Amino acid sequence: MVDEKKKKKRSQLPFRLNILFVFVFLLFSLLILQLGVVQILNGEEAQDKINRTVKDTSKNQVPRGKMYDRYGRLILDNEPVRSITYTAPKHGASAEERLQLAEKLAEYMKLEYPYDELRERDKKEYWYLQGNNAKVAASRLTKKEKEMEPSDQYQALLDHITEEDLATIDWNEDVIQVIAIKRELDAASELTPHVIKNEGVSPEEYAQIAEHLKDLPGIDASIDWQRKRIFGQTFANYIGSITDREEGIPSENEDFYLTNGYSRNDRVGISGLEQEYESVLRGTKEQILYTTNKDGEVVDSEVVVEGQRGNDLVLTIDMELQRRVDQIVKRELKAIRSESGLNRYVDDALVAMLNPKTGEVLALSGQHYDSEENKIVDESFRVVYDQHRPGSAVKGATVLAGYDAGLIQPGTSFYDNPIKIAGTPEKSSWKDLDWVDDLEALERSSNVYMFYVAMRMLGDYNYVRGDALNVTNTNAFQDFRNYFAQFGLGVETGIDLPYEANGYKGQNPQAGNLLDFAIGQYDTFTTLQLAQYVSTIANDGYRIRPKLVNEVRQPSVDEQLGPVVKNYNTDVLNKIEMDDRYIERVQQGFINVFHGSGGTANNRYWAGASYKPAGKTGTAQNAIYEDGKLIAETENLTLVGYAPYDNPEVAFAVVVPNTGTYEGKYAVNHTIGRGILDAYFQLKKERQQNGVDMNLKDNKEKDSN
Repeated sequence: MVDEKKKKKRSQLPFRLNILFVFVFLLFSLLILQLGVVQILNGEEAQDKINRTVKDTSKNQVPRGKMYDRYGRLILDNEPVRSITYTAPKHGASAEERLQLAEKLAEYMKLEYPYDELRERDKKEYWYLQGNNAKVAASRLTKKEKEMEPSDQYQALLDHITEEDLATIDWNEDVIQVIAIKRELDAASELTPHVIKNEGVSPEEYAQIAEHLKDLPGIDASIDWQRKRIFGQTFANYIGSITDREEGIPSENEDFYLTNGYSRNDRVGISGLEQEYESVLRGTKEQILYTTNKDGEVVDSEVVVEGQRGNDLVLTIDMELQRRVDQIVKRELKAIRSESGLNRYVDDALVAMLNPKTGEVLALSGQHYDSEENKIVDESFRVVYDQHRPGSAVKGATVLAGYDAGLIQPGTSFYDNPIKIAGTPEKSSWKDLDWVDDLEALERSSNVYMFYVAMRMLGDYNYVRGDALNVTNTNAFQDFRNYFAQFGLGVETGIDLPYEANGYKGQNPQAGNLLDFAIGQYDTFTTLQLAQYVSTIANDGYRIRPKLVNEVRQPSVDEQLGPVVKNYNTDVLNKIEMDDRYIERVQQGFINVFHGSGGTANNRYWAGASYKPAGKTGTAQNAIYEDGKLIAETENLTLVGYAPYDNPEVAFAVVVPNTGTYEGKYAVNHTIGRGILDAYFQLKKERQQNGVDMNLKDNKEKDSN
């Protein structure tokens, strides 16, 4: 029995092995069959996949953030435009390939390219690529030239092309178009879309190119964008500008931009808020992963990071107030120029308006008379960049310096009649004022009072008519300027712009010049500095940094503002380092300027002003030179102020350089000052009547502005 069982087991074992062998055979057969299918039927596709060995990421610029005014009104938008772009392959295309592509593209689009801009090199390169001309040019190379580096050898090839060679080409409009398009193709970086045309692309051009994309490798018909200023030129100088696609990033800062993720053809801010807030407005680029084969051809692409438009800015500017202020300044500049006499030299009128408590800039206006065009144009940048002598407008700072330095006390009086220092002409006020104290000196604008403060700063407390000054303080100029700097005079205001002027400091420390400094007739200041100075006095001695941006907001898909990303709060730069009662004393002097019986601003121009203005007038002698020769002596008219004086909500500075003597004539500093304050309070009244919240930035105004 045992033997029979063993025989049965032995007979079953070969049978099982046979089944296993058959199964393994079938598996190998299927594997061989599959390999055959892959090798024979899908071999080319599989090989193509194997060749896809390089992956590169391209970053495409997205639309920039928008700008809104303080009430949520759109100021700066992105306008879609039709665009034709070219994306060069990984290792670039040959010159012959780019020429062929340009010839095809020229069938569907035109570029504005005048013949006189056609360079000699363009002509030679075009000739070189025609027919057998490359071999002809190569045959002309010398033995030494044949051993040159490729770039040098190519230049040698071009140098051997003669005028007779170029004369064989008919340089007609069609050829010029091909050359113009090829130049754009040549400028493209690999795997980075380069704009060939995005201005004036007609619907027909766009449609034809889109229809023939399969025949135009690397070409795309897409939608680009350009900046659109909703209010035209209004406030445009401070909105700023960006480069275009042709310019790309500024060459002088190329390393900075490239290390911060920019491409060479990216558009970046180059002035104004566009430049100052570049990192906020630029957005997050769309990132595309390109897969290229061994020949550098793009075989696949995939968006790996969705692009997002830049964040939006909510500005401090009130665009309706800005427009009204511009109109007022333009009107008054035109009026003063129409006056007879020296007023023909008046070219500019400048205004700055701030909230003295927060530093928010409400309006900046600068109108300039263009003598060549015989018209008035908006050049509001002059408010921040142009520097002028302010005259008596700075006397508040002079009096406060006198208080804090112990040179005078509240109530100190001096007799106002001309003073005479040895070797210099007499110096006087606009008229003899007799005895004046500190308040009367501000109200009636006494120069002599300020001269006494300056003389005491120099160390001379015992002025004797006709004698030289007894100077014991050799640092008097610096001491005075340090006091002025506390108000923002002669130093940067800190406004959020790429650049601002500081004013010019006179270089001659002669004692007599300090007397001129004390009445605003030596150093120069910008209109914005004067606005910050008077704001500091209005704000009880707190100097606030002026700002043009209140908030950064996330972009939204509808017309509403997105969530707040960042608030720019009030920034106190410094507190005037002196007794508060001194500030209050000067504030009273500024009130008296407008409301006192002898106030220099208590005149017909301010009659009926119910909003309680306070401030200081100013007149500075000025001279106009032409070719080094004095041709006219004029005056700068200035005015600084705020209102209401018991709860200031708006401060301002007005500067009108090179007017004629205004006494009894057209006081343009007053007419502008009255006009802009009237506009501010009238607009406030209109908004209150229409239910607009003056502090709400998300609402749309209900009026028709």
